[in-house]
Amino acid sequence: MTDRKKDEGFVKVGETGFFRAIAKQLEAAAPPPAKAPSASEKRLLDTAVVVRQEPPDSEDLAFMARELVQCTLPHSDPGQVPFWTRRNGNFTLSLSSQFDPKTGKLVGYPYGSVPRLLLFWLTSEAVRTGNRKLHLGSTYNEFIRAVGLSPSTGGGARGAGPRLQNQSRRLFTTNISFIYTEERPTGPTPEARLNMNVASRMLFWWDPRTPDQMNLWDNWVELSDEFFQALTAAPVPLDTRALKALKKSPLALDLYAWSTHKALSVARKGKQQFIPWRGLMAQFGADYKDTQNFRRKAEDALKKIQTVYPGLRLRSVVGGIVVLPSSRPAIASKPASRRAISD
Repeated sequence: MTDRKKDEGFVKVGETGFFRAIAKQLEAAAPPPAKAPSASEKRLLDTAVVVRQEPPDSEDLAFMARELVQCTLPHSDPGQVPFWTRRNGNFTLSLSSQFDPKTGKLVGYPYGSVPRLLLFWLTSEAVRTGNRKLHLGSTYNEFIRAVGLSPSTGGGARGAGPRLQNQSRRLFTTNISFIYTEERPTGPTPEARLNMNVASRMLFWWDPRTPDQMNLWDNWVELSDEFFQALTAAPVPLDTRALKALKKSPLALDLYAWSTHKALSVARKGKQQFIPWRGLMAQFGADYKDTQNFRRKAEDALKKIQTVYPGLRLRSVVGGIVVLPSSRPAIASKPASRRAISD
């Protein structure tokens, strides 16, 4: 019974080719194994659960200056250019860098996620304390955590410590201009301009090689009066939990701050607003090669944002997106307290 002929429709019992064929068929029919989420995806999902279960409280509150929501910092390093600009309608953000006596070149421009996180922290501390002089913590690791980074992230030049030191120096030595113009068919163009340094003074003695060591001198930055007033005049409230979940992407951070500001504006007017991809690209994505490339990146970022910002209501249409009036701001006008939540 173990050696029947193949022409009778049977094969030898134990013939390996037969079982290999069956195994391949079963393997092809089986669904692929689920891919384990990455660390950033897990952080996003964990934050989404917390955001939906617990409303933000005063400890979750962060701010960003309204002008820096309309136009934002570079996503990548512009290099040794004399100035850098980004435009949104009648508003232009212009940056210039200061001289570095050590290299004989410009210090460089703040770019990427780190200076954005630093700006969120600076604005929040300025609003919270009402003071231009901001203390940066007892140790460097304390400051790293306050900004929203992890001291244990990598080593070398890509570690959180060296990156924060480099980007802090770039930001604190940047000169910023907010420029408003009104185009007219004839005659001169009316212009309003606010020129300011980010910081008027700073003392930054930390060594990233000894991030837990307390220094003899306090580390602080004193914002220029003009920049302090710009930060605190009408800041946009944000949820720090979402910022930490989105911190890997400068575009996601930009679009999150923009979307909560836009959601509040649309909800107040009670009328939906169409936002073209071309306009968003000019506002946030000048570093992208074309509109289609920016659209793909922006759509991916907005999906992540809606995961941690469930109050954002969007509809995709040809040529752009529509912000719906049913949207809600990420932070209510009066955040709940921890005590109220625990009770």
